[in-house]
Amino acid sequence: MKKYLILVLLILGLNSFAQQKIENLNFENFENDLPSQWATFGGSTAKISADAKEKQEGKTSVLFDAKENSGFKALMYTLPENYAGKKITLSGYIKTENISDGFAGLWLRIDPEIAFDNMEKVNLKGTNDWKKYEVTVDMSPENTKKIVFGALLSGIGKMWVDNLKITIDGKDIRDAKIFEKKLTKIDLDKEFDLGSKISNINLDNENVDYLTKLGLIWGYLKYYHPSVAEGNHNWDYELFRIYEKTKSVSSNQRDEIILQWIKNLGKYQIAKNSEPKNVKFKPDLDWITNSGFSKELSEELLKLKEAKRPQANYYVDFFRQVGNPDFKNENPYQKMNYPDEGFRLLSLYRYWNMIQYYFPYKNLIEEDWKNVLKEFVPKFINAKDETEYTLASLEIIARIHDTHAGVWGNNKVLTKYFGERYSPIKLTFAENKAVVNDFYNENFAKEAGIQKGDVITEINGETVENIIKNRLKYTPASNYPTQLRNISYNLLNSNSETINIKFSRNGKTEEKTIKTYTGPELKYTKEKKEFFNMLDNNVAYFYMGSVKAEELPAVFEKIKDTKGLVIDFRSYPSDFVTVKMGKLLKPETTEFVKFSNTNNTQPGLFTFTPSLKIPGSGKNSYQGKIAILINETTQSSAEYHTMAFRTAPSSKVFGSQTAGADGNVSDFVLPGNISTMISGIGVYYPDGKETQRIGIIPDVEVKPTIDGIKNNKDEVLEKAINWINN
Repeated sequence: MKKYLILVLLILGLNSFAQQKIENLNFENFENDLPSQWATFGGSTAKISADAKEKQEGKTSVLFDAKENSGFKALMYTLPENYAGKKITLSGYIKTENISDGFAGLWLRIDPEIAFDNMEKVNLKGTNDWKKYEVTVDMSPENTKKIVFGALLSGIGKMWVDNLKITIDGKDIRDAKIFEKKLTKIDLDKEFDLGSKISNINLDNENVDYLTKLGLIWGYLKYYHPSVAEGNHNWDYELFRIYEKTKSVSSNQRDEIILQWIKNLGKYQIAKNSEPKNVKFKPDLDWITNSGFSKELSEELLKLKEAKRPQANYYVDFFRQVGNPDFKNENPYQKMNYPDEGFRLLSLYRYWNMIQYYFPYKNLIEEDWKNVLKEFVPKFINAKDETEYTLASLEIIARIHDTHAGVWGNNKVLTKYFGERYSPIKLTFAENKAVVNDFYNENFAKEAGIQKGDVITEINGETVENIIKNRLKYTPASNYPTQLRNISYNLLNSNSETINIKFSRNGKTEEKTIKTYTGPELKYTKEKKEFFNMLDNNVAYFYMGSVKAEELPAVFEKIKDTKGLVIDFRSYPSDFVTVKMGKLLKPETTEFVKFSNTNNTQPGLFTFTPSLKIPGSGKNSYQGKIAILINETTQSSAEYHTMAFRTAPSSKVFGSQTAGADGNVSDFVLPGNISTMISGIGVYYPDGKETQRIGIIPDVEVKPTIDGIKNNKDEVLEKAINWINN
């Protein structure tokens, strides 16, 4: 569960440090209206340009000009090195004019998730003359992958920025000492830096069976052998070495070679592990004895179960407090857009074993995960180009049924595959049909002759039902409604300038050719909704996509005498207010959730934590009815908040099944720049009842209808209000 949207969007990958000089921090040089050596990102339509009239020093400053509220826009500068030190400070001058519905600020971030500050708490808005601001965060050079900083404008108004400086422990960045990370044994192993040297892998049934077993053993040793866990071996490259030694020998010879390989890794101590308590599920290691290995090899593998392992494996650690896995030190091989056969096999083995030992919902996959490994060996090896490799990766990711999973980061291959151009039409699925429910550009939609409530039945001569059938395997999600949600986002995408559609309106079938557009051509801006308003004198309404923790006390004071409160979670909460808001809704402390996680002592063994509680506020708690609204867009943090808030005695949940993906996410990159993630901890009700895949089940099921969409009705909200008033 990500707490802050802007923080999420600032996670732009863990790229290597760029090779550049540190310059243009005073915005004197511009190329195509943008300051040179700077990047820009964010969904806002704000314009960034040079301003020679308004500056703090020098010839120019940089101007952010947002005429409408469409999110935020940011400038980003990436430092060329990692630096030694304890604290890093970004300072600079800001001037603002009429900023509202957001804030202006400098921001500084150390990846991966080491430190972050964007001045949101300063709440800089309105009109202010030039003033110096500073952002300081703690450093952790030994863990740092990237240091980025910049300026951002959220909301409406103008912001000027000028004369930035970076200092480390008070010294200018140009005089700071570059951090020299000690090279490990893995860093010094360079044998396969230019390729695996593996090609023409035999894919007959016998060899696929062997490659499956090799993947099982390789992953097991990666996480279970103390010497590998301590980082004494480049385990990626060890795969290529052991494959070459075993590819052309008999099964008996293979077992003997692998046995000697394991013994050569070194001796280890045996741990005295007590019987685990509160077990959710145990690691799947039965394959060690039922895969047909020699007696000696099976015994050697079984011995490893009792090995004393370090708590922090070189390849995986756990985030503090939360406990979701941190897949650190996994080489992404960023220059390999299309990895060779050996690296494609490595990619499959790496992903499969991450799920095997660190996915908290592996028990819900509903098929033997080992069979999936065997199925995908030929798919990865036979992938003849970058597109087929990316699709094979997406397909196996979809098999874990996790809405947090997917191929993220604006993957260019998938963007091209599903279509780089967009229609002006928004779709949803109602009554199991693809229905127009809104527009990305209303004028373009009117020009196309499309109306709300139109049911799309065919696209370029292919039925929507058939398109869905073909796309399901490439659509990672925890349940079918959420798969349909995700398919609706790109169902009308295309690489052509027009698409032909057939649709139904008022019982009549029509056909039209509609235009498609690039993202900038659509000029789409997401509507900004206020957190709180009154629906009538007796019913209050909270839109959780705009919630702010600091506003809660004042807002609850305003609604304390209302008959009911509607809490709308059909969006992602903009702030993490589980406890702060939850306690205001109910008088007494209640349990609402417990987790499951694993550790490196015995990877794959998931145990439950004690239940967490939400305190109450006694007689000062809200006394009216509480209606909570959910649907397939209710995901992760929204589901977590719903679990907490529905413990209020006067609450009832309305809507439909949620996305079924809860728990803090763990992200990683596979060879070929395949960026993905998983739900990293298991989330359950206090009695152990599942939330993953199932999601939140409403007390009162209400789904939008085609007629309701056509007539601009919010049928879920209407049902909730009727319950409150009756």
